[in-house]
Amino acid sequence: MQAVEFLKKISEASGVSGAEAEVAGIVAETFGALADEVRSDALGNVIALKRGDGLANGEHPRIMLAAHMDEIGLMITKVDGGFLRFTQVGGFDVRTLLGQEVTVHGRKKLAGVIGSRPPHVLSAGDYDRVVPMDQLFLDLGLEAEALAELVAVGDVVTIRRAPVTLGRSLLAGKSFDDRACVAAIEGCLELLAKRRHSWDVYAVATTQEEVGLRGATTSAYGVAPQLAIALDVTFGSQPGVSDSESMGMGDGPSIGLGANFHPKVHERLVATAKAHEIPYQIDPTPGRSGTDAWAIQVTREGIPTALVSIPLRSMHTPVETIDTRDAERAARLLAEFIAELDGEFAQVLGVQVKRLSGQGGQAC
Repeated sequence: MQAVEFLKKISEASGVSGAEAEVAGIVAETFGALADEVRSDALGNVIALKRGDGLANGEHPRIMLAAHMDEIGLMITKVDGGFLRFTQVGGFDVRTLLGQEVTVHGRKKLAGVIGSRPPHVLSAGDYDRVVPMDQLFLDLGLEAEALAELVAVGDVVTIRRAPVTLGRSLLAGKSFDDRACVAAIEGCLELLAKRRHSWDVYAVATTQEEVGLRGATTSAYGVAPQLAIALDVTFGSQPGVSDSESMGMGDGPSIGLGANFHPKVHERLVATAKAHEIPYQIDPTPGRSGTDAWAIQVTREGIPTALVSIPLRSMHTPVETIDTRDAERAARLLAEFIAELDGEFAQVLGVQVKRLSGQGGQAC
């Protein structure tokens, strides 16, 4: 399975929410090689279709797999002489920004670093507190005139970080939230290439999740699936995070349980994991999940939706960390689940297979 190598590649690509074109191009090329069709919609979502054999009555039910490819990042707010001021796009942990290497996406890609006043000149009250974002600056090493020609207010900035292989099977890097799950979908498509399945599979890499689940909302409306599984990361076990709030690293993907998720789909995912001896965990989610599943569930007349998550440490930092086995197991769980879908399960869900206007029943 090439999912881990694919993750390394897309992790380094740029894709701040609303500016996902670079990573979207890589995803479209990779998904396209494993699917029958691939396209992008008006919001930049990458939508790949892998056709199934269909049911005995000729119907082609649709299952949608969704993981967001956008990343948290920064945006230039002011060109301040020879330096740049910035704000965040999404929810960065500000404590981790000072001293980071970055790429400024101006008229061309520019290397820079995030700096601040040295500790020697701080007051006693400032010395022990987190430096606020408005007191940080970007230093590109350029004179003011040259900087103004190359960078403008509104340009986005990404952390410059290559993935790092840690002990056991752990991997650390930027934007694993949620590109680890985009990679899991790629792994699922790899496995399905060797399997027969009845349902049509729509593999969707969504945009703008970090700023409001927007790509999931529009892509789900366009695909109009009879069933959907969102994939996202969840809190992995680490110091300072209680066991009740986290999932074990290397203990398998988690399967969401709660009002955001259809109970029959949850049960079927658990049964599939057990039948194929795939390690899994249950993630109780009593309310809003904060994932693409939240938007997909209430699209159109409602879509039976589930959530499969990969445990991740150090979320919303430049060193997000996963156990690669969890990503590979998530891919296998999805593939086995899809391969066993039939017409009877559509009846269990109480959904009807509708043809999409002008598209012959296909949304791609």
